Amino acid sequence: MRVLITGGAGFIGCNLARHLASRGHQVHVLDSLARPGSERNLAWLRETVGAALTFTQADVRDAAAVTAAAAGADAIFHFAAQVAVTSSVVDPVYDFEVNARGTLNVLEAARRHGSAVFYTSTNKVYGGMEDVPIVELPTRYAYADLPWGISEQQPLDFHSPYGCSKGAADQYVRDYARIYGLRTVVFRMSCIYGERQFGNEDQGWVAHFLIAAVLGRPITIYGDGKQVRDLLHVDDLVRAFELAWERLDTTAGRVYNIGGGPANTLAIWAEFGPLLEELLGRPVPVSYGPWRPGDQRVYITDVRRAAAEFGWQPTISAREGVTRLLRWVQANRELFT
Repeated sequence: MRVLITGGAGFIGCNLARHLASRGHQVHVLDSLARPGSERNLAWLRETVGAALTFTQADVRDAAAVTAAAAGADAIFHFAAQVAVTSSVVDPVYDFEVNARGTLNVLEAARRHGSAVFYTSTNKVYGGMEDVPIVELPTRYAYADLPWGISEQQPLDFHSPYGCSKGAADQYVRDYARIYGLRTVVFRMSCIYGERQFGNEDQGWVAHFLIAAVLGRPITIYGDGKQVRDLLHVDDLVRAFELAWERLDTTAGRVYNIGGGPANTLAIWAEFGPLLEELLGRPVPVSYGPWRPGDQRVYITDVRRAAAEFGWQPTISAREGVTRLLRWVQANRELFT
């Protein structure tokens, strides 16, 4: 099979590209290489994948380039995006053009070529979820009455330009399945982390904290550090994409909340900080800043729909995954200088 991965030199894209190539698929990566670390990921892909990889350097806003790259693709995994809430607030027009118009370009290319589309949406489409009761515990916030987390039935409430652009794209992907019969799947994702993630302060907080701690760089915690997220290792996410593709007769036209679920939650510093200090064997100093707009006190994914409809659930614990990522950062310091 032939696949196109937009943003395929990014963290998630390169991990999926390597995996699909190892399964015998021909992989075409389209990436602008604008994000720091993408050139290094592309070089790694070329070394590990070899002849199974084709690369096009182009921006997802270039409709002609996207259409050309999609020719012959059985499936398109659409990861190319502007990924930072803070950047979207500074430049909402750019954020819209990449996330919303770029996704429309992908959908039109898929409609022309008959490709299935897998889209990476975000839990930010649910907004701040101020209507969901939470309680404050000593080290974390928690849902008052949602033991399984947030399901796909949670009302949409786009908050921040980033939430609006990703949410608009999310709905376009859903509607192209209804209106045009396109085989599309939407993953509304929580905190994804793992090897080859060049996280920074605006996006990819798990990798950012690990990289900063290893290299002795400053870390700022926005809010009180008791915000809770469910962590999903990229290897589990890659498996979710593969299973959803294999069971496309069931998953086409569907939306899935994808994350680590209730078993893999951590408060972003009140609990993550002590874990990191334990793994490093030393204190990690941090400073604190104001809350960011739209920051959810708690986000935990209800993964039961994915489990029921295509047999997926997380297998890598947060502790195991964080340990693996930390060891990778320590062994590859030169990548972050």
